[in-house]
Amino acid sequence: MSEVRLSAEPRTEFGKGAARRTRRAGKVPAVLYGHGTDPRHLALPALEFARVIRENGSNAVLTLNLDGDTQLALTKTVTVHPIKNYIEHVDLLVVQRGEKVTVDVPVVLTGDPAPGTLQVQEMDSLSVEAEALHIPEQVEVSIAGAEAGTQILAAQVALPSGATLVTDPDSLVVAVNEAQATGGEEPADETGEGSAEAGTEE
Repeated sequence: MSEVRLSAEPRTEFGKGAARRTRRAGKVPAVLYGHGTDPRHLALPALEFARVIRENGSNAVLTLNLDGDTQLALTKTVTVHPIKNYIEHVDLLVVQRGEKVTVDVPVVLTGDPAPGTLQVQEMDSLSVEAEALHIPEQVEVSIAGAEAGTQILAAQVALPSGATLVTDPDSLVVAVNEAQATGGEEPADETGEGSAEAGTEE
């Protein structure tokens, strides 16, 4: 995961009205906290931050330029408007180089299971511990050719070097089951077209 630089401005106004004004100005309200520091209320450039999330995922690490200083921060929570789909608020966690953090990393299935089977993904993400500047964007689980009855547990998922599993190793990530037959007789014609046609004769 690449390190990204963003300029941040301190926020001195708070509340819903202030947050709306911040967003109208093309910025995203954010709070930076952690390492025993007082929470700092910031404004991030909205378009640049949205691009960072698209390109680096929800665990993006930022180098914030703030008041002439720099601070490393991990994107902890991104709140998106449920209807209008814009970023409403961001929580950022202060991190240091070399520090290990616990994050949720998306699980991506690759390949197709054996014919006549159906995969069921039980977990969309795994909690892992990794160095702040080396957080994996995702972990891949191959189900190529997997037969019915295959179960892949969290402990069986290959993690990138430097990452360790935090999720319960016995948690079921994906199961491959036998596909259920959906065949059956065609339903009887209940439209009554025949009788309707008979009644139209003059």
